[in-house]
Amino acid sequence: MKTLSSSWSDYILKYLLITSNLLFTVLGLVTLVVGLWGLINKESFAQEKISGIGTDPMLLFMFLGLILALLSLMGCVGALRENMCLLRTFSAFVLVLLVVQVLAVVVLYSLQGQIENYLRSGMLAAMVRYQDDLDLRFIIDEIQTGLQCCGADTYRDWGINVYFNCSAPGVQACGVPPSCCIDPLENGTVWNSQCGVGAQQLDEFSAQSVIFLGGCLGSISRWINQHSGVIVMVVIILLGVQILTLFITDRLLQKIRWSRAQHAVYLQSLQ
Repeated sequence: MKTLSSSWSDYILKYLLITSNLLFTVLGLVTLVVGLWGLINKESFAQEKISGIGTDPMLLFMFLGLILALLSLMGCVGALRENMCLLRTFSAFVLVLLVVQVLAVVVLYSLQGQIENYLRSGMLAAMVRYQDDLDLRFIIDEIQTGLQCCGADTYRDWGINVYFNCSAPGVQACGVPPSCCIDPLENGTVWNSQCGVGAQQLDEFSAQSVIFLGGCLGSISRWINQHSGVIVMVVIILLGVQILTLFITDRLLQKIRWSRAQHAVYLQSLQ
């Protein structure tokens, strides 16, 4: 009875591993396709743009999607065919990824006092390239709109951008992007790209009715504090899923070794 129960549990674990890896394979392929679509849609493979493809965020989507799809497919095929070589390789990769993630969490925790400085430097660098990189523009606009903020520490940070600097010759001089505006939609329907023109010249009392005054770093910090419980839970669940995957893979490997040993004993008994 114990052997029958063990056989059923091993059978369930095997197909749980196959199903989960199949789902992650599909997720990886979708991520890969999204990255490839992004590169094609922006014509990143064009001769005049190919030199900058190495810094394109969509390339990261492609890389992560490819790694996830290949790793999950390896686990899926290894479990389905009960191939010990594939399962050992899959288990080793998952273990390495798990260790890397744990180390990343430890490093982030130990450097939490410096993270704000890194974020500030990163956001200011992105603001400098706001007009030149569509991906960075999209990310900044989403952050400023979603968190209702403007700039890194203050709306006047946009003076770092060559187009929004007050010494610039264009109409955008001394302005901010429309995503900084409290009401960027003209008449509630049309996106008003000129709503932030001249905002840097306004004092805070006058500007507060037109744009968001607070910087995004403060808003990000508040968002993280408000959702810290959810973030910790997500991290624990992700690490737990990987630990469970390692356990199931190890159990399946033990079952395969036991089955092969029993088969070897049976063959010897026939001789």
